[in-house]
Amino acid sequence: MLYLVDANVLIRAHEDYYPIDRVPQFWEWLINQANEGNIKMPFEIHDEIAIANGPLKDWIVDRAVREALILGEEVNQDVFNRVLEEGYGQNLTDAELEAIGRDPFLAAYCVGQQRAVVTKEVSKPARQRGRRKLPDVCMQFAVPWMNDFQLYRVLDFRIGR
Repeated sequence: MLYLVDANVLIRAHEDYYPIDRVPQFWEWLINQANEGNIKMPFEIHDEIAIANGPLKDWIVDRAVREALILGEEVNQDVFNRVLEEGYGQNLTDAELEAIGRDPFLAAYCVGQQRAVVTKEVSKPARQRGRRKLPDVCMQFAVPWMNDFQLYRVLDFRIGR
């Protein structure tokens, strides 16, 4: 199984749990997992972080990190359009598209593949259109999803081995 990581996973990891300058073991583990082909990030999602400022941006734009982490393929446009239209809604407004962000890319890269989405978002089935949550779209398209802590357990992240 390949795990595609949402930007919010890395942002929250750095901001809340594993700051790059304080817990470098986490970031080394992440790159090792990426190099082993277990974790990747579509370039559309990578770019959400690469435009920021600070240590996380500096880390993610590093050449070795980019080469390890970025999924080396382009999204299937037909699948992407299907995810956007069936998962979020037809004729979405600019405001709705802005609210959705780049989440449809994560689901689209996983449809029909042995892949799972890893996100900090939680299911909120009552939300519709631009307010729809990524886990609910994943479930609609039979795409496995999990949160970051489930991923860390699945891939056995540990500090101080």
